[in-house]
Amino acid sequence: MKILGLLNSFRARLLVLLAVLLGLTLGVQYYVNLRSVRSNANLIVEQEKAIMAGVALGVNSISSPQYLDQIPGSLGEPLVDEKPRRVTNVLVVDSNGLVRDSLLGAYSPSENEDKTPRYVPLKDVPLPPLNSALGLADENVNLPPWLTASTPAKAGEPGAFYLPLETTEGRWYIIVVLGSANTLTSILERQMSRSALYTLILLLATTLVTGLFVWRFTRPINFLSIAARRVAGGDFSVSVPSDRRDEMGALAAAFNEMTAKLARARELETQLHEAEKGAVVGRLAAAIAHEIRNPLNYINLTLDHLRSSLAPEDPVKRATFQRLADQLKAEVARINRHITDFLKYSRPSTLDLQPVNLRAEAEDALRLIEVQATEKGVETRVEAEDNLTLVIADKDTLRSVFTNLVINGLQAIDGEGGNIVIRIVNDESGRARVEVTDTGRGIAPEDISKVFEPYYSTKETGTGLGLAIVRKVIEDHGGTVSVRSKLGGGTTFIIILPTKTDEA
Repeated sequence: MKILGLLNSFRARLLVLLAVLLGLTLGVQYYVNLRSVRSNANLIVEQEKAIMAGVALGVNSISSPQYLDQIPGSLGEPLVDEKPRRVTNVLVVDSNGLVRDSLLGAYSPSENEDKTPRYVPLKDVPLPPLNSALGLADENVNLPPWLTASTPAKAGEPGAFYLPLETTEGRWYIIVVLGSANTLTSILERQMSRSALYTLILLLATTLVTGLFVWRFTRPINFLSIAARRVAGGDFSVSVPSDRRDEMGALAAAFNEMTAKLARARELETQLHEAEKGAVVGRLAAAIAHEIRNPLNYINLTLDHLRSSLAPEDPVKRATFQRLADQLKAEVARINRHITDFLKYSRPSTLDLQPVNLRAEAEDALRLIEVQATEKGVETRVEAEDNLTLVIADKDTLRSVFTNLVINGLQAIDGEGGNIVIRIVNDESGRARVEVTDTGRGIAPEDISKVFEPYYSTKETGTGLGLAIVRKVIEDHGGTVSVRSKLGGGTTFIIILPTKTDEA
C-alpha cells in the first residue's frame, strides 16, 4: 500500500518520468557510440585484410612466372578482384628502386628494342602517403633514398604500405596501394545518419510525452487559478475537480473544503447580521409599542366611560354617539392589532415545541371563518390522510399560520361561491406537507416573488406582515413555505414541516 501511495504521488511520478527519459537518452547515445566504434573497427580490419592480400600477391609474384596484372580475376579475393576494389595496386620493387612487377599494366616490366627488360623506377609511380605495413620503428632506419615514409594514413583513406622482403638478389620491397573505402564508409555513414535520425525521433517523442505529462500535471493549477479568482470575486459556489489521488488532488479537495467553509461562514455572517438587525428592530418595536399602546389604552377606556356616562339622552343623538364611539374603538383595535403583528415579526420567536395534530389545528382555523364563509357561499373543508404523523411545532403559532392563510384565501374570493381546502399528507421524505388552496383572484406573476416580503401588500388596509410572519414562523420550525398561483385561477400555499419521526 505504501508503494502504491508513493506511485500516486505527483513528485514520484515526475521523478520516474525524468529517470525514464534519462535512461532512454543514455541508451540511445550508448548505442550510437557503440556503432561508431564498431564502424571504425571494421575499417581497420578491412584495411589490414587489404594489406595482407596485397602482400600475399606480391610474394606470389616473386615465385611465379606470371605478372600481377595477369592474376586479378582468378584469385577469388574480393578486395582485389571486385571493382571498385580496395587494393588498387601492388608493386614489387627491387633493391635499386625499379618496379619488377605491378598489378597495373602501365607499371609492369616491358622490353626494349634490343629485347632487354625495361623497368619503371619507383619514383615515377604516383603513390599516396607511404608507411610501413608492420608499423615497427626500426623499419624506417636505413631505408633506401627512393623509399621514404610519410605521415600515417587514416583508416579508410587512400594509402601505400611497404613490406621489406629478403631475396637472393638483396632486399626487395612489396608495396601495397590501397584506395579509399568509399563503399564501406558510405554504408557506415548511412548507419550513423539512421542512428542520428532514431535519436532525433526519440528526443521528439520524449519531448512530446514530457509536454503531455506537464500539461496534465499543471492543468489542476490552472483550474485552481480560475477558481481562486472567482472566490476572490465573492463566488463561493465554485469547485474544482478533485478526482486525482496525488498532491494536486489533495490540494483541489482542500480548496473545495475551504470554499465550502467560506460559503458557510458568509451564510452565518449574513444570518448573524440579520439576527442583530432583528434584535435592534425588536427592541425598537417594543419601545414604540409601549409608547403607542399606553395612549391607546387610555383612549379605549375613555370611550367606554363616554359611552356609559356621557351619552346624550336624545335617541337620535345617542345612536350617532354610539356609532361614532364604536368606530373609534374599532380603529383603536385595528391599530393595536397592527402593533401586535409588528411585534410578532420583529421579536425573536419563543416556541413551545410539542407533538401537534395538524388536522385538528386546520379544522380550528376553518371554524374561525365559518360564519363569513357561509355568508359568502364559500365551501371549506380539510382533506387529510389517515394515520398522519404528528409534527413537532408550537401549537398556538402554527394555528395562527393556518388562520392567516385561510383569512387571506377568503378575502381573495370575490363575489359568492368558491372553496378553501386544506390538504395534509406525508410527503416522500416522511415530512408533513400542508397545502392551503383557495379559488380566489390569484396573484400576478410579478408579485409572487414579493408576497413573503415584509410590508408588501396588495390590500389597501393591509400591513404586509401577515405572510412575512407566516414564513418566519415556518422557518423557525425548521420547515419551508412556498406559493403557487395563477392570476384568476386561485392560489396554493405549500408548507413542509418536520414530523415527530424527524425529531427522533
